Amino acid sequence: MIDVGIHRTAAGLRGDVEFTSVAAIAGAITPVPGGVGPMTIAMLLHNTLQSATSLLDAPQSQVPS
Repeated sequence: MIDVGIHRTAAGLRGDVEFTSVAAIAGAITPVPGGVGPMTIAMLLHNTLQSATSLLDAPQSQVPS
């Protein structure tokens, strides 16, 4: 189970998956926090770098002003 939802409660950060309900049938459950968040950040940084590199390599006529 990949839990990508996150919300704050009085008890702290929680995901959208009710762990006890799915624990018996799911092979694994991503933790919240610390599950998919680091991968999301890594991909955002990767895409930003890729976009900047493409912009620098583009001919000036294709660069938005």
